[in-house]
Amino acid sequence: MLSSLRNHPVLALMIPLIAGLLVWGFWPRPVLVEAITVSRGPMAVTIEEEGRTRVIDRYLISAPVNGITCRQQLNVGDSVEKDQILLSITPLQSQVLDPRSRAQAKAKVSAAQSALRAANERANAAEAAEQLALDEHKRLQPLVEQSLISRDVFDRATTETKTSAAARRSADFNVEVARYELEAARTVVEYSGAAADDLQVEKVEIRSPINGRILKVKRECEGPVQTGEPLLEIGDPTALEVEVDLLSADAVKIKPGMRVLFERWGGNQTLKGIVNTIEPVGVTKISALGVEEQRVLVISEFTSASELWNRLGDGYRVEARFILWQQDQVLQIPASSLFRYNEGWAVFVIDMGRAKRRMVKIGKRNGLTAQIIGGIKDGESVINHPSDKVEENRSVKIRNYL
Repeated sequence: MLSSLRNHPVLALMIPLIAGLLVWGFWPRPVLVEAITVSRGPMAVTIEEEGRTRVIDRYLISAPVNGITCRQQLNVGDSVEKDQILLSITPLQSQVLDPRSRAQAKAKVSAAQSALRAANERANAAEAAEQLALDEHKRLQPLVEQSLISRDVFDRATTETKTSAAARRSADFNVEVARYELEAARTVVEYSGAAADDLQVEKVEIRSPINGRILKVKRECEGPVQTGEPLLEIGDPTALEVEVDLLSADAVKIKPGMRVLFERWGGNQTLKGIVNTIEPVGVTKISALGVEEQRVLVISEFTSASELWNRLGDGYRVEARFILWQQDQVLQIPASSLFRYNEGWAVFVIDMGRAKRRMVKIGKRNGLTAQIIGGIKDGESVINHPSDKVEENRSVKIRNYL
């Protein structure tokens, strides 16, 4: 064997070379990893959701009576003052009478006139009967005092006097009723849709309840309106609040007075605010993926100076970030460095070029970073995004990014 190798010096050189290459190829190489240094810094746990602004005091102006509203001269954005006349409502015009209806109305006027005359005649007869009863009562008065007639005859005369007086008063009332019926019958004929327009009609003026601006115009054109029909919306856009639609599971974590930041609203600065109200009633909504969700409105107010957000108006979009927890000097690592191990959390620490598994105790998490309570110290290097190749005591090499 040795003699054959001496006869083939090239083969003698190739064998150790191939063996060396095989050893070099199968020799464990360090795993390239991304290293993160454990450090202290500010950390916050927040809930972020899209919201929108709304006017705190919004007034819906509705029609107080049935009638005809005038054409709306105000536009959205116009300023109004308290007690300023916004519009007016005139009564509905009477119905136009066709020839048959007009003839019937005139016939009712004639019948009412005849009824009034008949009532006057009955009143005159009742007055005459009353006068006769009074005269009879006066004539019997001295006779009963002299005992020339019985007391029963005088009592019947007294009763007749009272009865005739009541009948006269009733007849007078009937005259008044007949007079009012005649007036009503004449009104149907006089105040119809075909009557002259020079009659003075009463108008109902709608006034502004506050100093503010027009937010919405429900009705612009002139036309009939019914009681309760919305006409305008008025509010003060300088007094705004923010409503955020949150999942009910997130809403229970928020308390009144909690700080909130408003970002990406169009301005350069982040606006500050506090939570005012968490509404006690949830609403079922369908998400974009078709999943039913229970949503709750959380109402917040601005605490930043009004000069910073005076360009916002009603219904503007903002992104709200509710701060549930915040500290300045927190020992933390990226959440991507953690992995589950033995029903706990662990990380790979780089020690002398090798990966060492170490159990850690974590506190608050915000999705990106995690608070470290124990297990590692400030300044140590941990592997971020450990792959399946990283194992206990495995040689690792930190990847350099150019």
